[in-house]
Amino acid sequence: MYEWEGRQGPCQNRELIGKYLPENVQPKQTARLLKKRYWQIRSNRRIVKSELQSGKSLGQWLMEGLKRIVSQKANPGLTNQEPAFENADSVYPNWKITLDAQREVLFQKIEREVDVAAYGAVGDGITDCTKAFRRAIGNGNVKVNIPAGCYVVKEIKLPSYTFLQGAGKGETVIKLSDSAPKWTRLITNANHFHGNSHLYVEGMTLDWNVERLKELEKTSFGNNYSSCLTYAQVLYGWVRQVEAVNPGLHGFDISSTYYNYAGDGFRGKGESSYIWLDQLTGRGFGDDGVTTHHSRKILISNSHMSDPSGRAHQQGNSNSNGFEVDDGSQHVWLVNNSSARCFGGVEVKAHPNSSAAMHTIIAGHISIHDNRSYNFRHIGHHHREEPESKTAEGILAVNLVSICPVYSTLYQTSSPRALVVSGYRNVGIDNLMALGDENYDYQDNPVIAVQYRADNVWLNNIYTKDFVKAGADIQLFGGSNHAGDVVIGRMDSENSAREKLKAGKEVLLKSFKQIE
Repeated sequence: MYEWEGRQGPCQNRELIGKYLPENVQPKQTARLLKKRYWQIRSNRRIVKSELQSGKSLGQWLMEGLKRIVSQKANPGLTNQEPAFENADSVYPNWKITLDAQREVLFQKIEREVDVAAYGAVGDGITDCTKAFRRAIGNGNVKVNIPAGCYVVKEIKLPSYTFLQGAGKGETVIKLSDSAPKWTRLITNANHFHGNSHLYVEGMTLDWNVERLKELEKTSFGNNYSSCLTYAQVLYGWVRQVEAVNPGLHGFDISSTYYNYAGDGFRGKGESSYIWLDQLTGRGFGDDGVTTHHSRKILISNSHMSDPSGRAHQQGNSNSNGFEVDDGSQHVWLVNNSSARCFGGVEVKAHPNSSAAMHTIIAGHISIHDNRSYNFRHIGHHHREEPESKTAEGILAVNLVSICPVYSTLYQTSSPRALVVSGYRNVGIDNLMALGDENYDYQDNPVIAVQYRADNVWLNNIYTKDFVKAGADIQLFGGSNHAGDVVIGRMDSENSAREKLKAGKEVLLKSFKQIE
């Protein structure tokens, strides 16, 4: 009934989202909603107990000192004071003004504009063009035009002030050589340790050439290797109108020098910041389509990710997401994106031994046949016997659509959900439409779940339809790992689950009328 073939481009996502939601999703109204919910949640902010503890043993101080060599403190209290601006087309973060100004700096720093064909590149899909790209790029301060064709390379490294301009997705194809090792990143910045700045990649398809590997082989090498495009310690970067095909790990990875696992409360050094990813598409990724790690001030907009292979993981145990805001990320904005047939449409999370992503904004997303459309969690910090997360806080998500979440061979033991909030506090969800299939067997599971010590969660303008075989439209889990305070506003349910709202006795349930 709600079949979606993906015929429209991702730039049409806002209009598509608006067709499903009864509330106004125009930029002005969206910005107003973000600001209102931001201050409401901020004024009722829950502070984890560990934030209040100052006494530490000598051993703890020494261990923290060692961690600081490769890490920096993750401070949950630091957040933007102004959550949203808007123009005629979109909402955006206040820091994008700085990034837009740096785009002009990039153009001013470009000293030459060249065509890669003039340096010997041949777009025949056979000739190794690695040296031609290296000569064309040189030491940077350059715009390199790449004509239509398929260019085989072993890797492309970008020094600061470099602009790669292709002829468009499907026209200019950069393909990884058959001889490239599994750890290869197709395009990355030149210096992950000292960092680079002002990098721009636009108008091309990146083919990681996974076919060169054995059919049953895991496709990723580990850490932040094996992706189509990786920015690691990049200040001011743009990736626009680029397609990622069959990467071993991620389509697009905005990362620190290395992924950091120094523990909850720490972030990796060498972060990337002020990055805009726009009009991207991706498919066949071994893990995630777009992901961020230990980086901040990232805007991801008007993009579509679908159909992961999951081959970076053990078969049947692949949490391959369309969009992932992962370990140590801060101030990431996702605006009018879409996903299809992934494990998670959007996942905001962290591993047990890393800091959770903090202060994430989602303003418009449509999820089609993902297993868990919107999944927020800090793994290893959910149960009573586990340490409470120091950093899992600050998610604000509005204008969300979930169409027919389903069971998936990617993660065989995971039951479908439109939304799950686990272990996160200070979370606001407003204007969510979940559309099910009245003939699909949801096996009495809930459509929306708030669970595992989640706290100060606000749900308003929640619409559910046709989840006939689900147990509850919204379930607030009690028990020993119960959710804390949950504020419920408007809920509409049509031809849906057996129970509209099911709440455990340990949950402190409030209404918007009590707060506003």
